[in-house]
Amino acid sequence: MRIEVLIDLKTRLGESPLWDVEQQRLYWVDSQDGRLFSCTDQGAQIKAWDVRQKIGSFALRQDGDGAVVALQHGIHTLDFASGELQLIHDPEADKPNNRLNDGKVDRQGRFIFGSMDMLEQEASAALYRLDGDFSLHHLQSGIIVSNAPCWSPAGDTFYFADTWSGEIRAWDYDTVTGNLANGRTFCRVDDSEGGAADGATVDSEGCLWNALVYAGKLVRYTPDGEVDRIIEMPVKKVTSVMFGGEKLDVLYVTSMAQPPLPRFPEDNQLRGSLFAIYGLGVTGVAERRFAG
Repeated sequence: MRIEVLIDLKTRLGESPLWDVEQQRLYWVDSQDGRLFSCTDQGAQIKAWDVRQKIGSFALRQDGDGAVVALQHGIHTLDFASGELQLIHDPEADKPNNRLNDGKVDRQGRFIFGSMDMLEQEASAALYRLDGDFSLHHLQSGIIVSNAPCWSPAGDTFYFADTWSGEIRAWDYDTVTGNLANGRTFCRVDDSEGGAADGATVDSEGCLWNALVYAGKLVRYTPDGEVDRIIEMPVKKVTSVMFGGEKLDVLYVTSMAQPPLPRFPEDNQLRGSLFAIYGLGVTGVAERRFAG
């Protein structure tokens, strides 16, 4: 195994890596600066779009050259050619201290995303589902920071973390309706070094990979929630993970250059880099595009 710096962009809050199998390109965001990036598997041919708000996550669209983006003030469509943004829904317009955060597309093409309290203290956030017809559905309430949405390879188990809860949870996921049932604790997170569950993905063996932000670790959990492997990263503030590359065998890892709040720690010179990990011996699962 080897860890390399793919791109040193010093993203203030690098997040939401996504490998698109159709284009063979990697996408990710700088949540704080409001930018969406794209590059090749080797970090070349970088493109960027300015979305002019904090961005929590996004999903590439099946129809057209663009994305749906979860911004501070609502879900928008983004046209890649023109850069034009169009508001679809603003589910938390009445909550000025919240913004939209992490999200991913399920195996059927629905975009599941959550929100967060920007001070990371109040349980004022929620989890939502955006269907391919652009209808919006509320799934969960009472969340502080939405993070780590992902699915088992078959798509029938949904994983999610409220970052400061100290655990990652699992639900039975209805692949027909997109509804959740039978919520339970999937695993407890080791917070002995001040870390917390951030972004996650699932590999082809059904194991969940989670970025333990502020602890500088990536943790692989078995489908039973047991710790299988821990990778020590060169920076503490790792934020999310995604398998990509031609064979889906490269693990891309985002990180942050500047902590969002003063109480969080600083980091070394590699902070904010986009990393690539080779030689793990496992592969990821191809991500779907949003069906709208």
